[in-house]
Amino acid sequence: MLIGATLGRYFAWRFVRTILGVFLTVFVLVYTLDFVELLRRAGDAEGASPGLMAQLALYRTPAVAESVLPFAVLFGSMATLLQLSRKLELVVARAAGISAWQFLQPGAFVALAIGALAIGAYNPLSAALKQRSSEIEAKIFAKSTKAGTGKDLWLRQRSVDGQAIIRAETAIEGTTTLAGVTVFQFDDAGIFTAQVEAARATLHDGWWELRDVRVLTRDEPPESHEVYLVASTLDPSQIRQRFTPPESVPFWQLPDTIARHERAGLDATRYRLQYDVLLATPLLYLAMVLVAATVSLRFFRFGGVGKLVLGGVSAGFVLYVARQVMEGLGASGMIAPTVAAWFPAVVGSLLGTLTLLYQEDG
Repeated sequence: MLIGATLGRYFAWRFVRTILGVFLTVFVLVYTLDFVELLRRAGDAEGASPGLMAQLALYRTPAVAESVLPFAVLFGSMATLLQLSRKLELVVARAAGISAWQFLQPGAFVALAIGALAIGAYNPLSAALKQRSSEIEAKIFAKSTKAGTGKDLWLRQRSVDGQAIIRAETAIEGTTTLAGVTVFQFDDAGIFTAQVEAARATLHDGWWELRDVRVLTRDEPPESHEVYLVASTLDPSQIRQRFTPPESVPFWQLPDTIARHERAGLDATRYRLQYDVLLATPLLYLAMVLVAATVSLRFFRFGGVGKLVLGGVSAGFVLYVARQVMEGLGASGMIAPTVAAWFPAVVGSLLGTLTLLYQEDG
């Protein structure tokens, strides 16, 4: 039986308001910490003004905050149900003959709606902003000696020009462009011949295009070039796959990305797993609402609310750990990506439903 329209809208608005409040609080906290860290990294980097760092932090934050959305749904649902119970609104609803399953319907609808918006709108937006942030970081930090993260990228290749080892400070996600590049060139005998330093390097079919280049050799004075080409046998598709994590690919582009990798003979397991994980997001959020309900429907006058809240937090943490473990198994190919993606959401929903059935119906 469906809950009444007026009461359903009231409960739904309470869920929406609390969940968004929790999410925005975490969003602002993440943004503030990232902004401070970017100011520290910027140092004396050319063009790294506080305003640009604030913009860069705003571009980076949505991708980080996306991972806390399940907990925002969990904590927001717990807070909503606890507030309704504390104000005796749930007591009045029960006295009017409304069961727990009925007044959970608005929360379930809100969770499913947030899940659909998360994968259809928020994820593509956060992925686009994250790619834009990587472009800005490459432009600002590529030449900064104080802004390095210590996580340099390394490649090795062999071509008609001999052997080369390529080091880059960062990669622009979704592209074949590297920033802060140093190329160590060797001849076929393995003897060092030149060191090429460039602000940016883009891999094309058969060659690297380097920009703002400085070439150092053993016998000649340093030379500067605006554009410098280096032969390569590396596959642009493989470079793009290596330096573009699945989380940075927008949801609507994942099917094409999977098909493109499979046509090229590349392993698309990680991208298929990410696609299934996103598809399972609405059900995962529904599971969070059910878990919240199992620990938030106790009347305040019975006491023990603190222990129940702690139990809800623990249950959410266990579900998160299970999700990470299953995703790791799916990415390694030990289990099917579909099973790895859907297992935590399905099991969480079933356990929440089973617990509520025991609590409400004996």
